[in-house]
Amino acid sequence: MQERNIAVSIILTIITCGIYGIYWFIVLTDDAKQLSNDNETPGGGVAFLLTLITCGIYGIYWAYKMGKTIEKAKSNHAMRAEDNSILYLVLQLLGFGIINYALMQNDLNEIIRNGQ
Repeated sequence: MQERNIAVSIILTIITCGIYGIYWFIVLTDDAKQLSNDNETPGGGVAFLLTLITCGIYGIYWAYKMGKTIEKAKSNHAMRAEDNSILYLVLQLLGFGIINYALMQNDLNEIIRNGQ
């Protein structure tokens, strides 16, 4: 698990026509799962596959669930935690998934910086 530069990740997602975005989705999910000690939520690969199979519907649920998972991860690391699940859900519904990725990555970077 490592900090990721958000600007570089966004640029790579645009340059690769979304292929890097798939990788980013998977590692975001895996990092959040690991930091929150969540054994019930599917890993990144499974979450991506479910999103494909359901034509994006699981991706909407995923955005909401990631808000809850990141909140739990922050709480586990004695950090001020806020529930952004509704914000992530609304952004996902409006088609701003890449903004979700950036916000989620920012929170995960903060947890990683403050020590695992």
